[in-house]
Amino acid sequence: MTRTAKLTQLRNKERWSVVIIGGGINGVATWRDLALQGIDALLIEKNDYCSGASAASSHMVHGGIRYLENGEFRLVNEAVNERNRLLQNAPHAVTPLPTTIPIFKRFSGLLNAPLKFIGLLNRPSERGALVIKIGIMLYEWYARETNSMPSHTLRNRATALATFPQLNPAITHTATYYDAMMPSPERICIDLLRDIETAETQALALNYLAATGASANTLTLTDQLTQETFTVRPELVINAAGPWIDIANANLNQPTRFIGGTKGSHLVLDHPELRQAIGDHEFFFENHDGRIVLIYPLHERVMIGTSDIAIDNPDDAVTTEAEIDYFLAMTKKVFPNIVIQRDAIVFHFSGVRPLPAGDAKSTGQISRDHHIKTVPVSEQNQYPILALVGGKWTTFRAFAEQTTDVVLKKLGRTRTVSTAALAIGGGKDYPLDVESWAIRTARETGVPIARATALFERYGTTGYAIAKSEALRPTPLVAAPSYTHGELHWLINHEQCQRLADLVLRRTLLGMLGYVTRPMLTELAQLMATALDWTAAQTEKEIVHTVALLNNKHGMQL
Repeated sequence: MTRTAKLTQLRNKERWSVVIIGGGINGVATWRDLALQGIDALLIEKNDYCSGASAASSHMVHGGIRYLENGEFRLVNEAVNERNRLLQNAPHAVTPLPTTIPIFKRFSGLLNAPLKFIGLLNRPSERGALVIKIGIMLYEWYARETNSMPSHTLRNRATALATFPQLNPAITHTATYYDAMMPSPERICIDLLRDIETAETQALALNYLAATGASANTLTLTDQLTQETFTVRPELVINAAGPWIDIANANLNQPTRFIGGTKGSHLVLDHPELRQAIGDHEFFFENHDGRIVLIYPLHERVMIGTSDIAIDNPDDAVTTEAEIDYFLAMTKKVFPNIVIQRDAIVFHFSGVRPLPAGDAKSTGQISRDHHIKTVPVSEQNQYPILALVGGKWTTFRAFAEQTTDVVLKKLGRTRTVSTAALAIGGGKDYPLDVESWAIRTARETGVPIARATALFERYGTTGYAIAKSEALRPTPLVAAPSYTHGELHWLINHEQCQRLADLVLRRTLLGMLGYVTRPMLTELAQLMATALDWTAAQTEKEIVHTVALLNNKHGMQL
């Protein structure tokens, strides 16, 4: 359905059972679950889908092995099993990730957890081989029923240095266990949306539509592209605005203090030596100050992060020079002979974790678990508001299921569909033999076999539909030959692209991998102008906006 058709539907329908504010992963997943139960749910996002906190993840799908030390056993149990479900339901977007911990002590850290429980430790001492071994064994035990990945390996110093020659020779051991990676988390979010968009449901989703006001029983929505306003009457509101939850509640005449978020930043490096040094492993370790940091293989790039800094306004989140200094210095602990200069940074990003407000003694001790805060019916609002506080990317399905069950109970409805084993997007009908799939796709669509394989690697089985579009417009982009006009035309028309930045940052990895140039933006903008009927002035405005965004928020120099 086009945006024009959606807006027409919104003009003609005022009453909605549920309105969801926030199009990040928790809002989208809850909308999907409600739609599958037959609920007329309206999802609105003031910017693009998955453009806030959900766009700033570490690209890991994991149970959070370090949460064991905080005693968050329920969260770890849920998360490792949700990780395994994602490996099954979205194999095109989530794959196993060998995760290696360099270890510099043997017995340190045994008292971390008990001392934290009684309030005598604000920052953990360095974890040694024994405590890491115990932690990984417990971590794997939680996933024992659904796990299909190899068990962990503890290497001594000699074996570790033979495996990773650039590693710091001061290590005593390395431990390698398996979690999972999602190189393009935004695509999972878009897949969830498209799955419902192509099904016959009563649900509706619109990006660039903001909740800008409220009365006792209505919400005022404003189209951020045209400034047209709409009035809707919800029976219930779900606030899934992430770190903006309190701001969104204030717009609904309900001041709250649910969020105490912390900022996390990452750098993306073009550094072949470091990329070769880590291989296909993520390196996950404790820095000198007790912070857990990572070095992550992101296609041909390397991503390093993350920080954990208290912040008041999520709109102020940007990677600082101090954070860049910190990240570049911390790699020396693990790879002391690899020199990283600032000119290796091709992209950086920062976002705010929607953590609960509280009085934790350190940011690392703030719970990463999720829960629902209810703002009851009042004179200001004759509909209840459910605020979705916290949550990890890994647990989005479980959090959405829990939220949907609460909503169904309030609406007097019952669950009819489970999402536990429901394939996502290009994970549907996932083939065991990719080569056969590519040969069949090439034969039926006319694209070369190599190109069909590339589309499968990028989109899973959705690559078949994209291949048909590409066959009609096979011309490669001049500035990005790995993409074609037909592929991008399909993304623009089937994935709710409204602005140039949507295409650059969330429908593709061109921005994050640092490949964007001004000629590329001009070429992409012309494609979008043709598809969306932009004027020349609007096209130029989109280029200017995207250049400013990439320069100011992501450290690019265009």
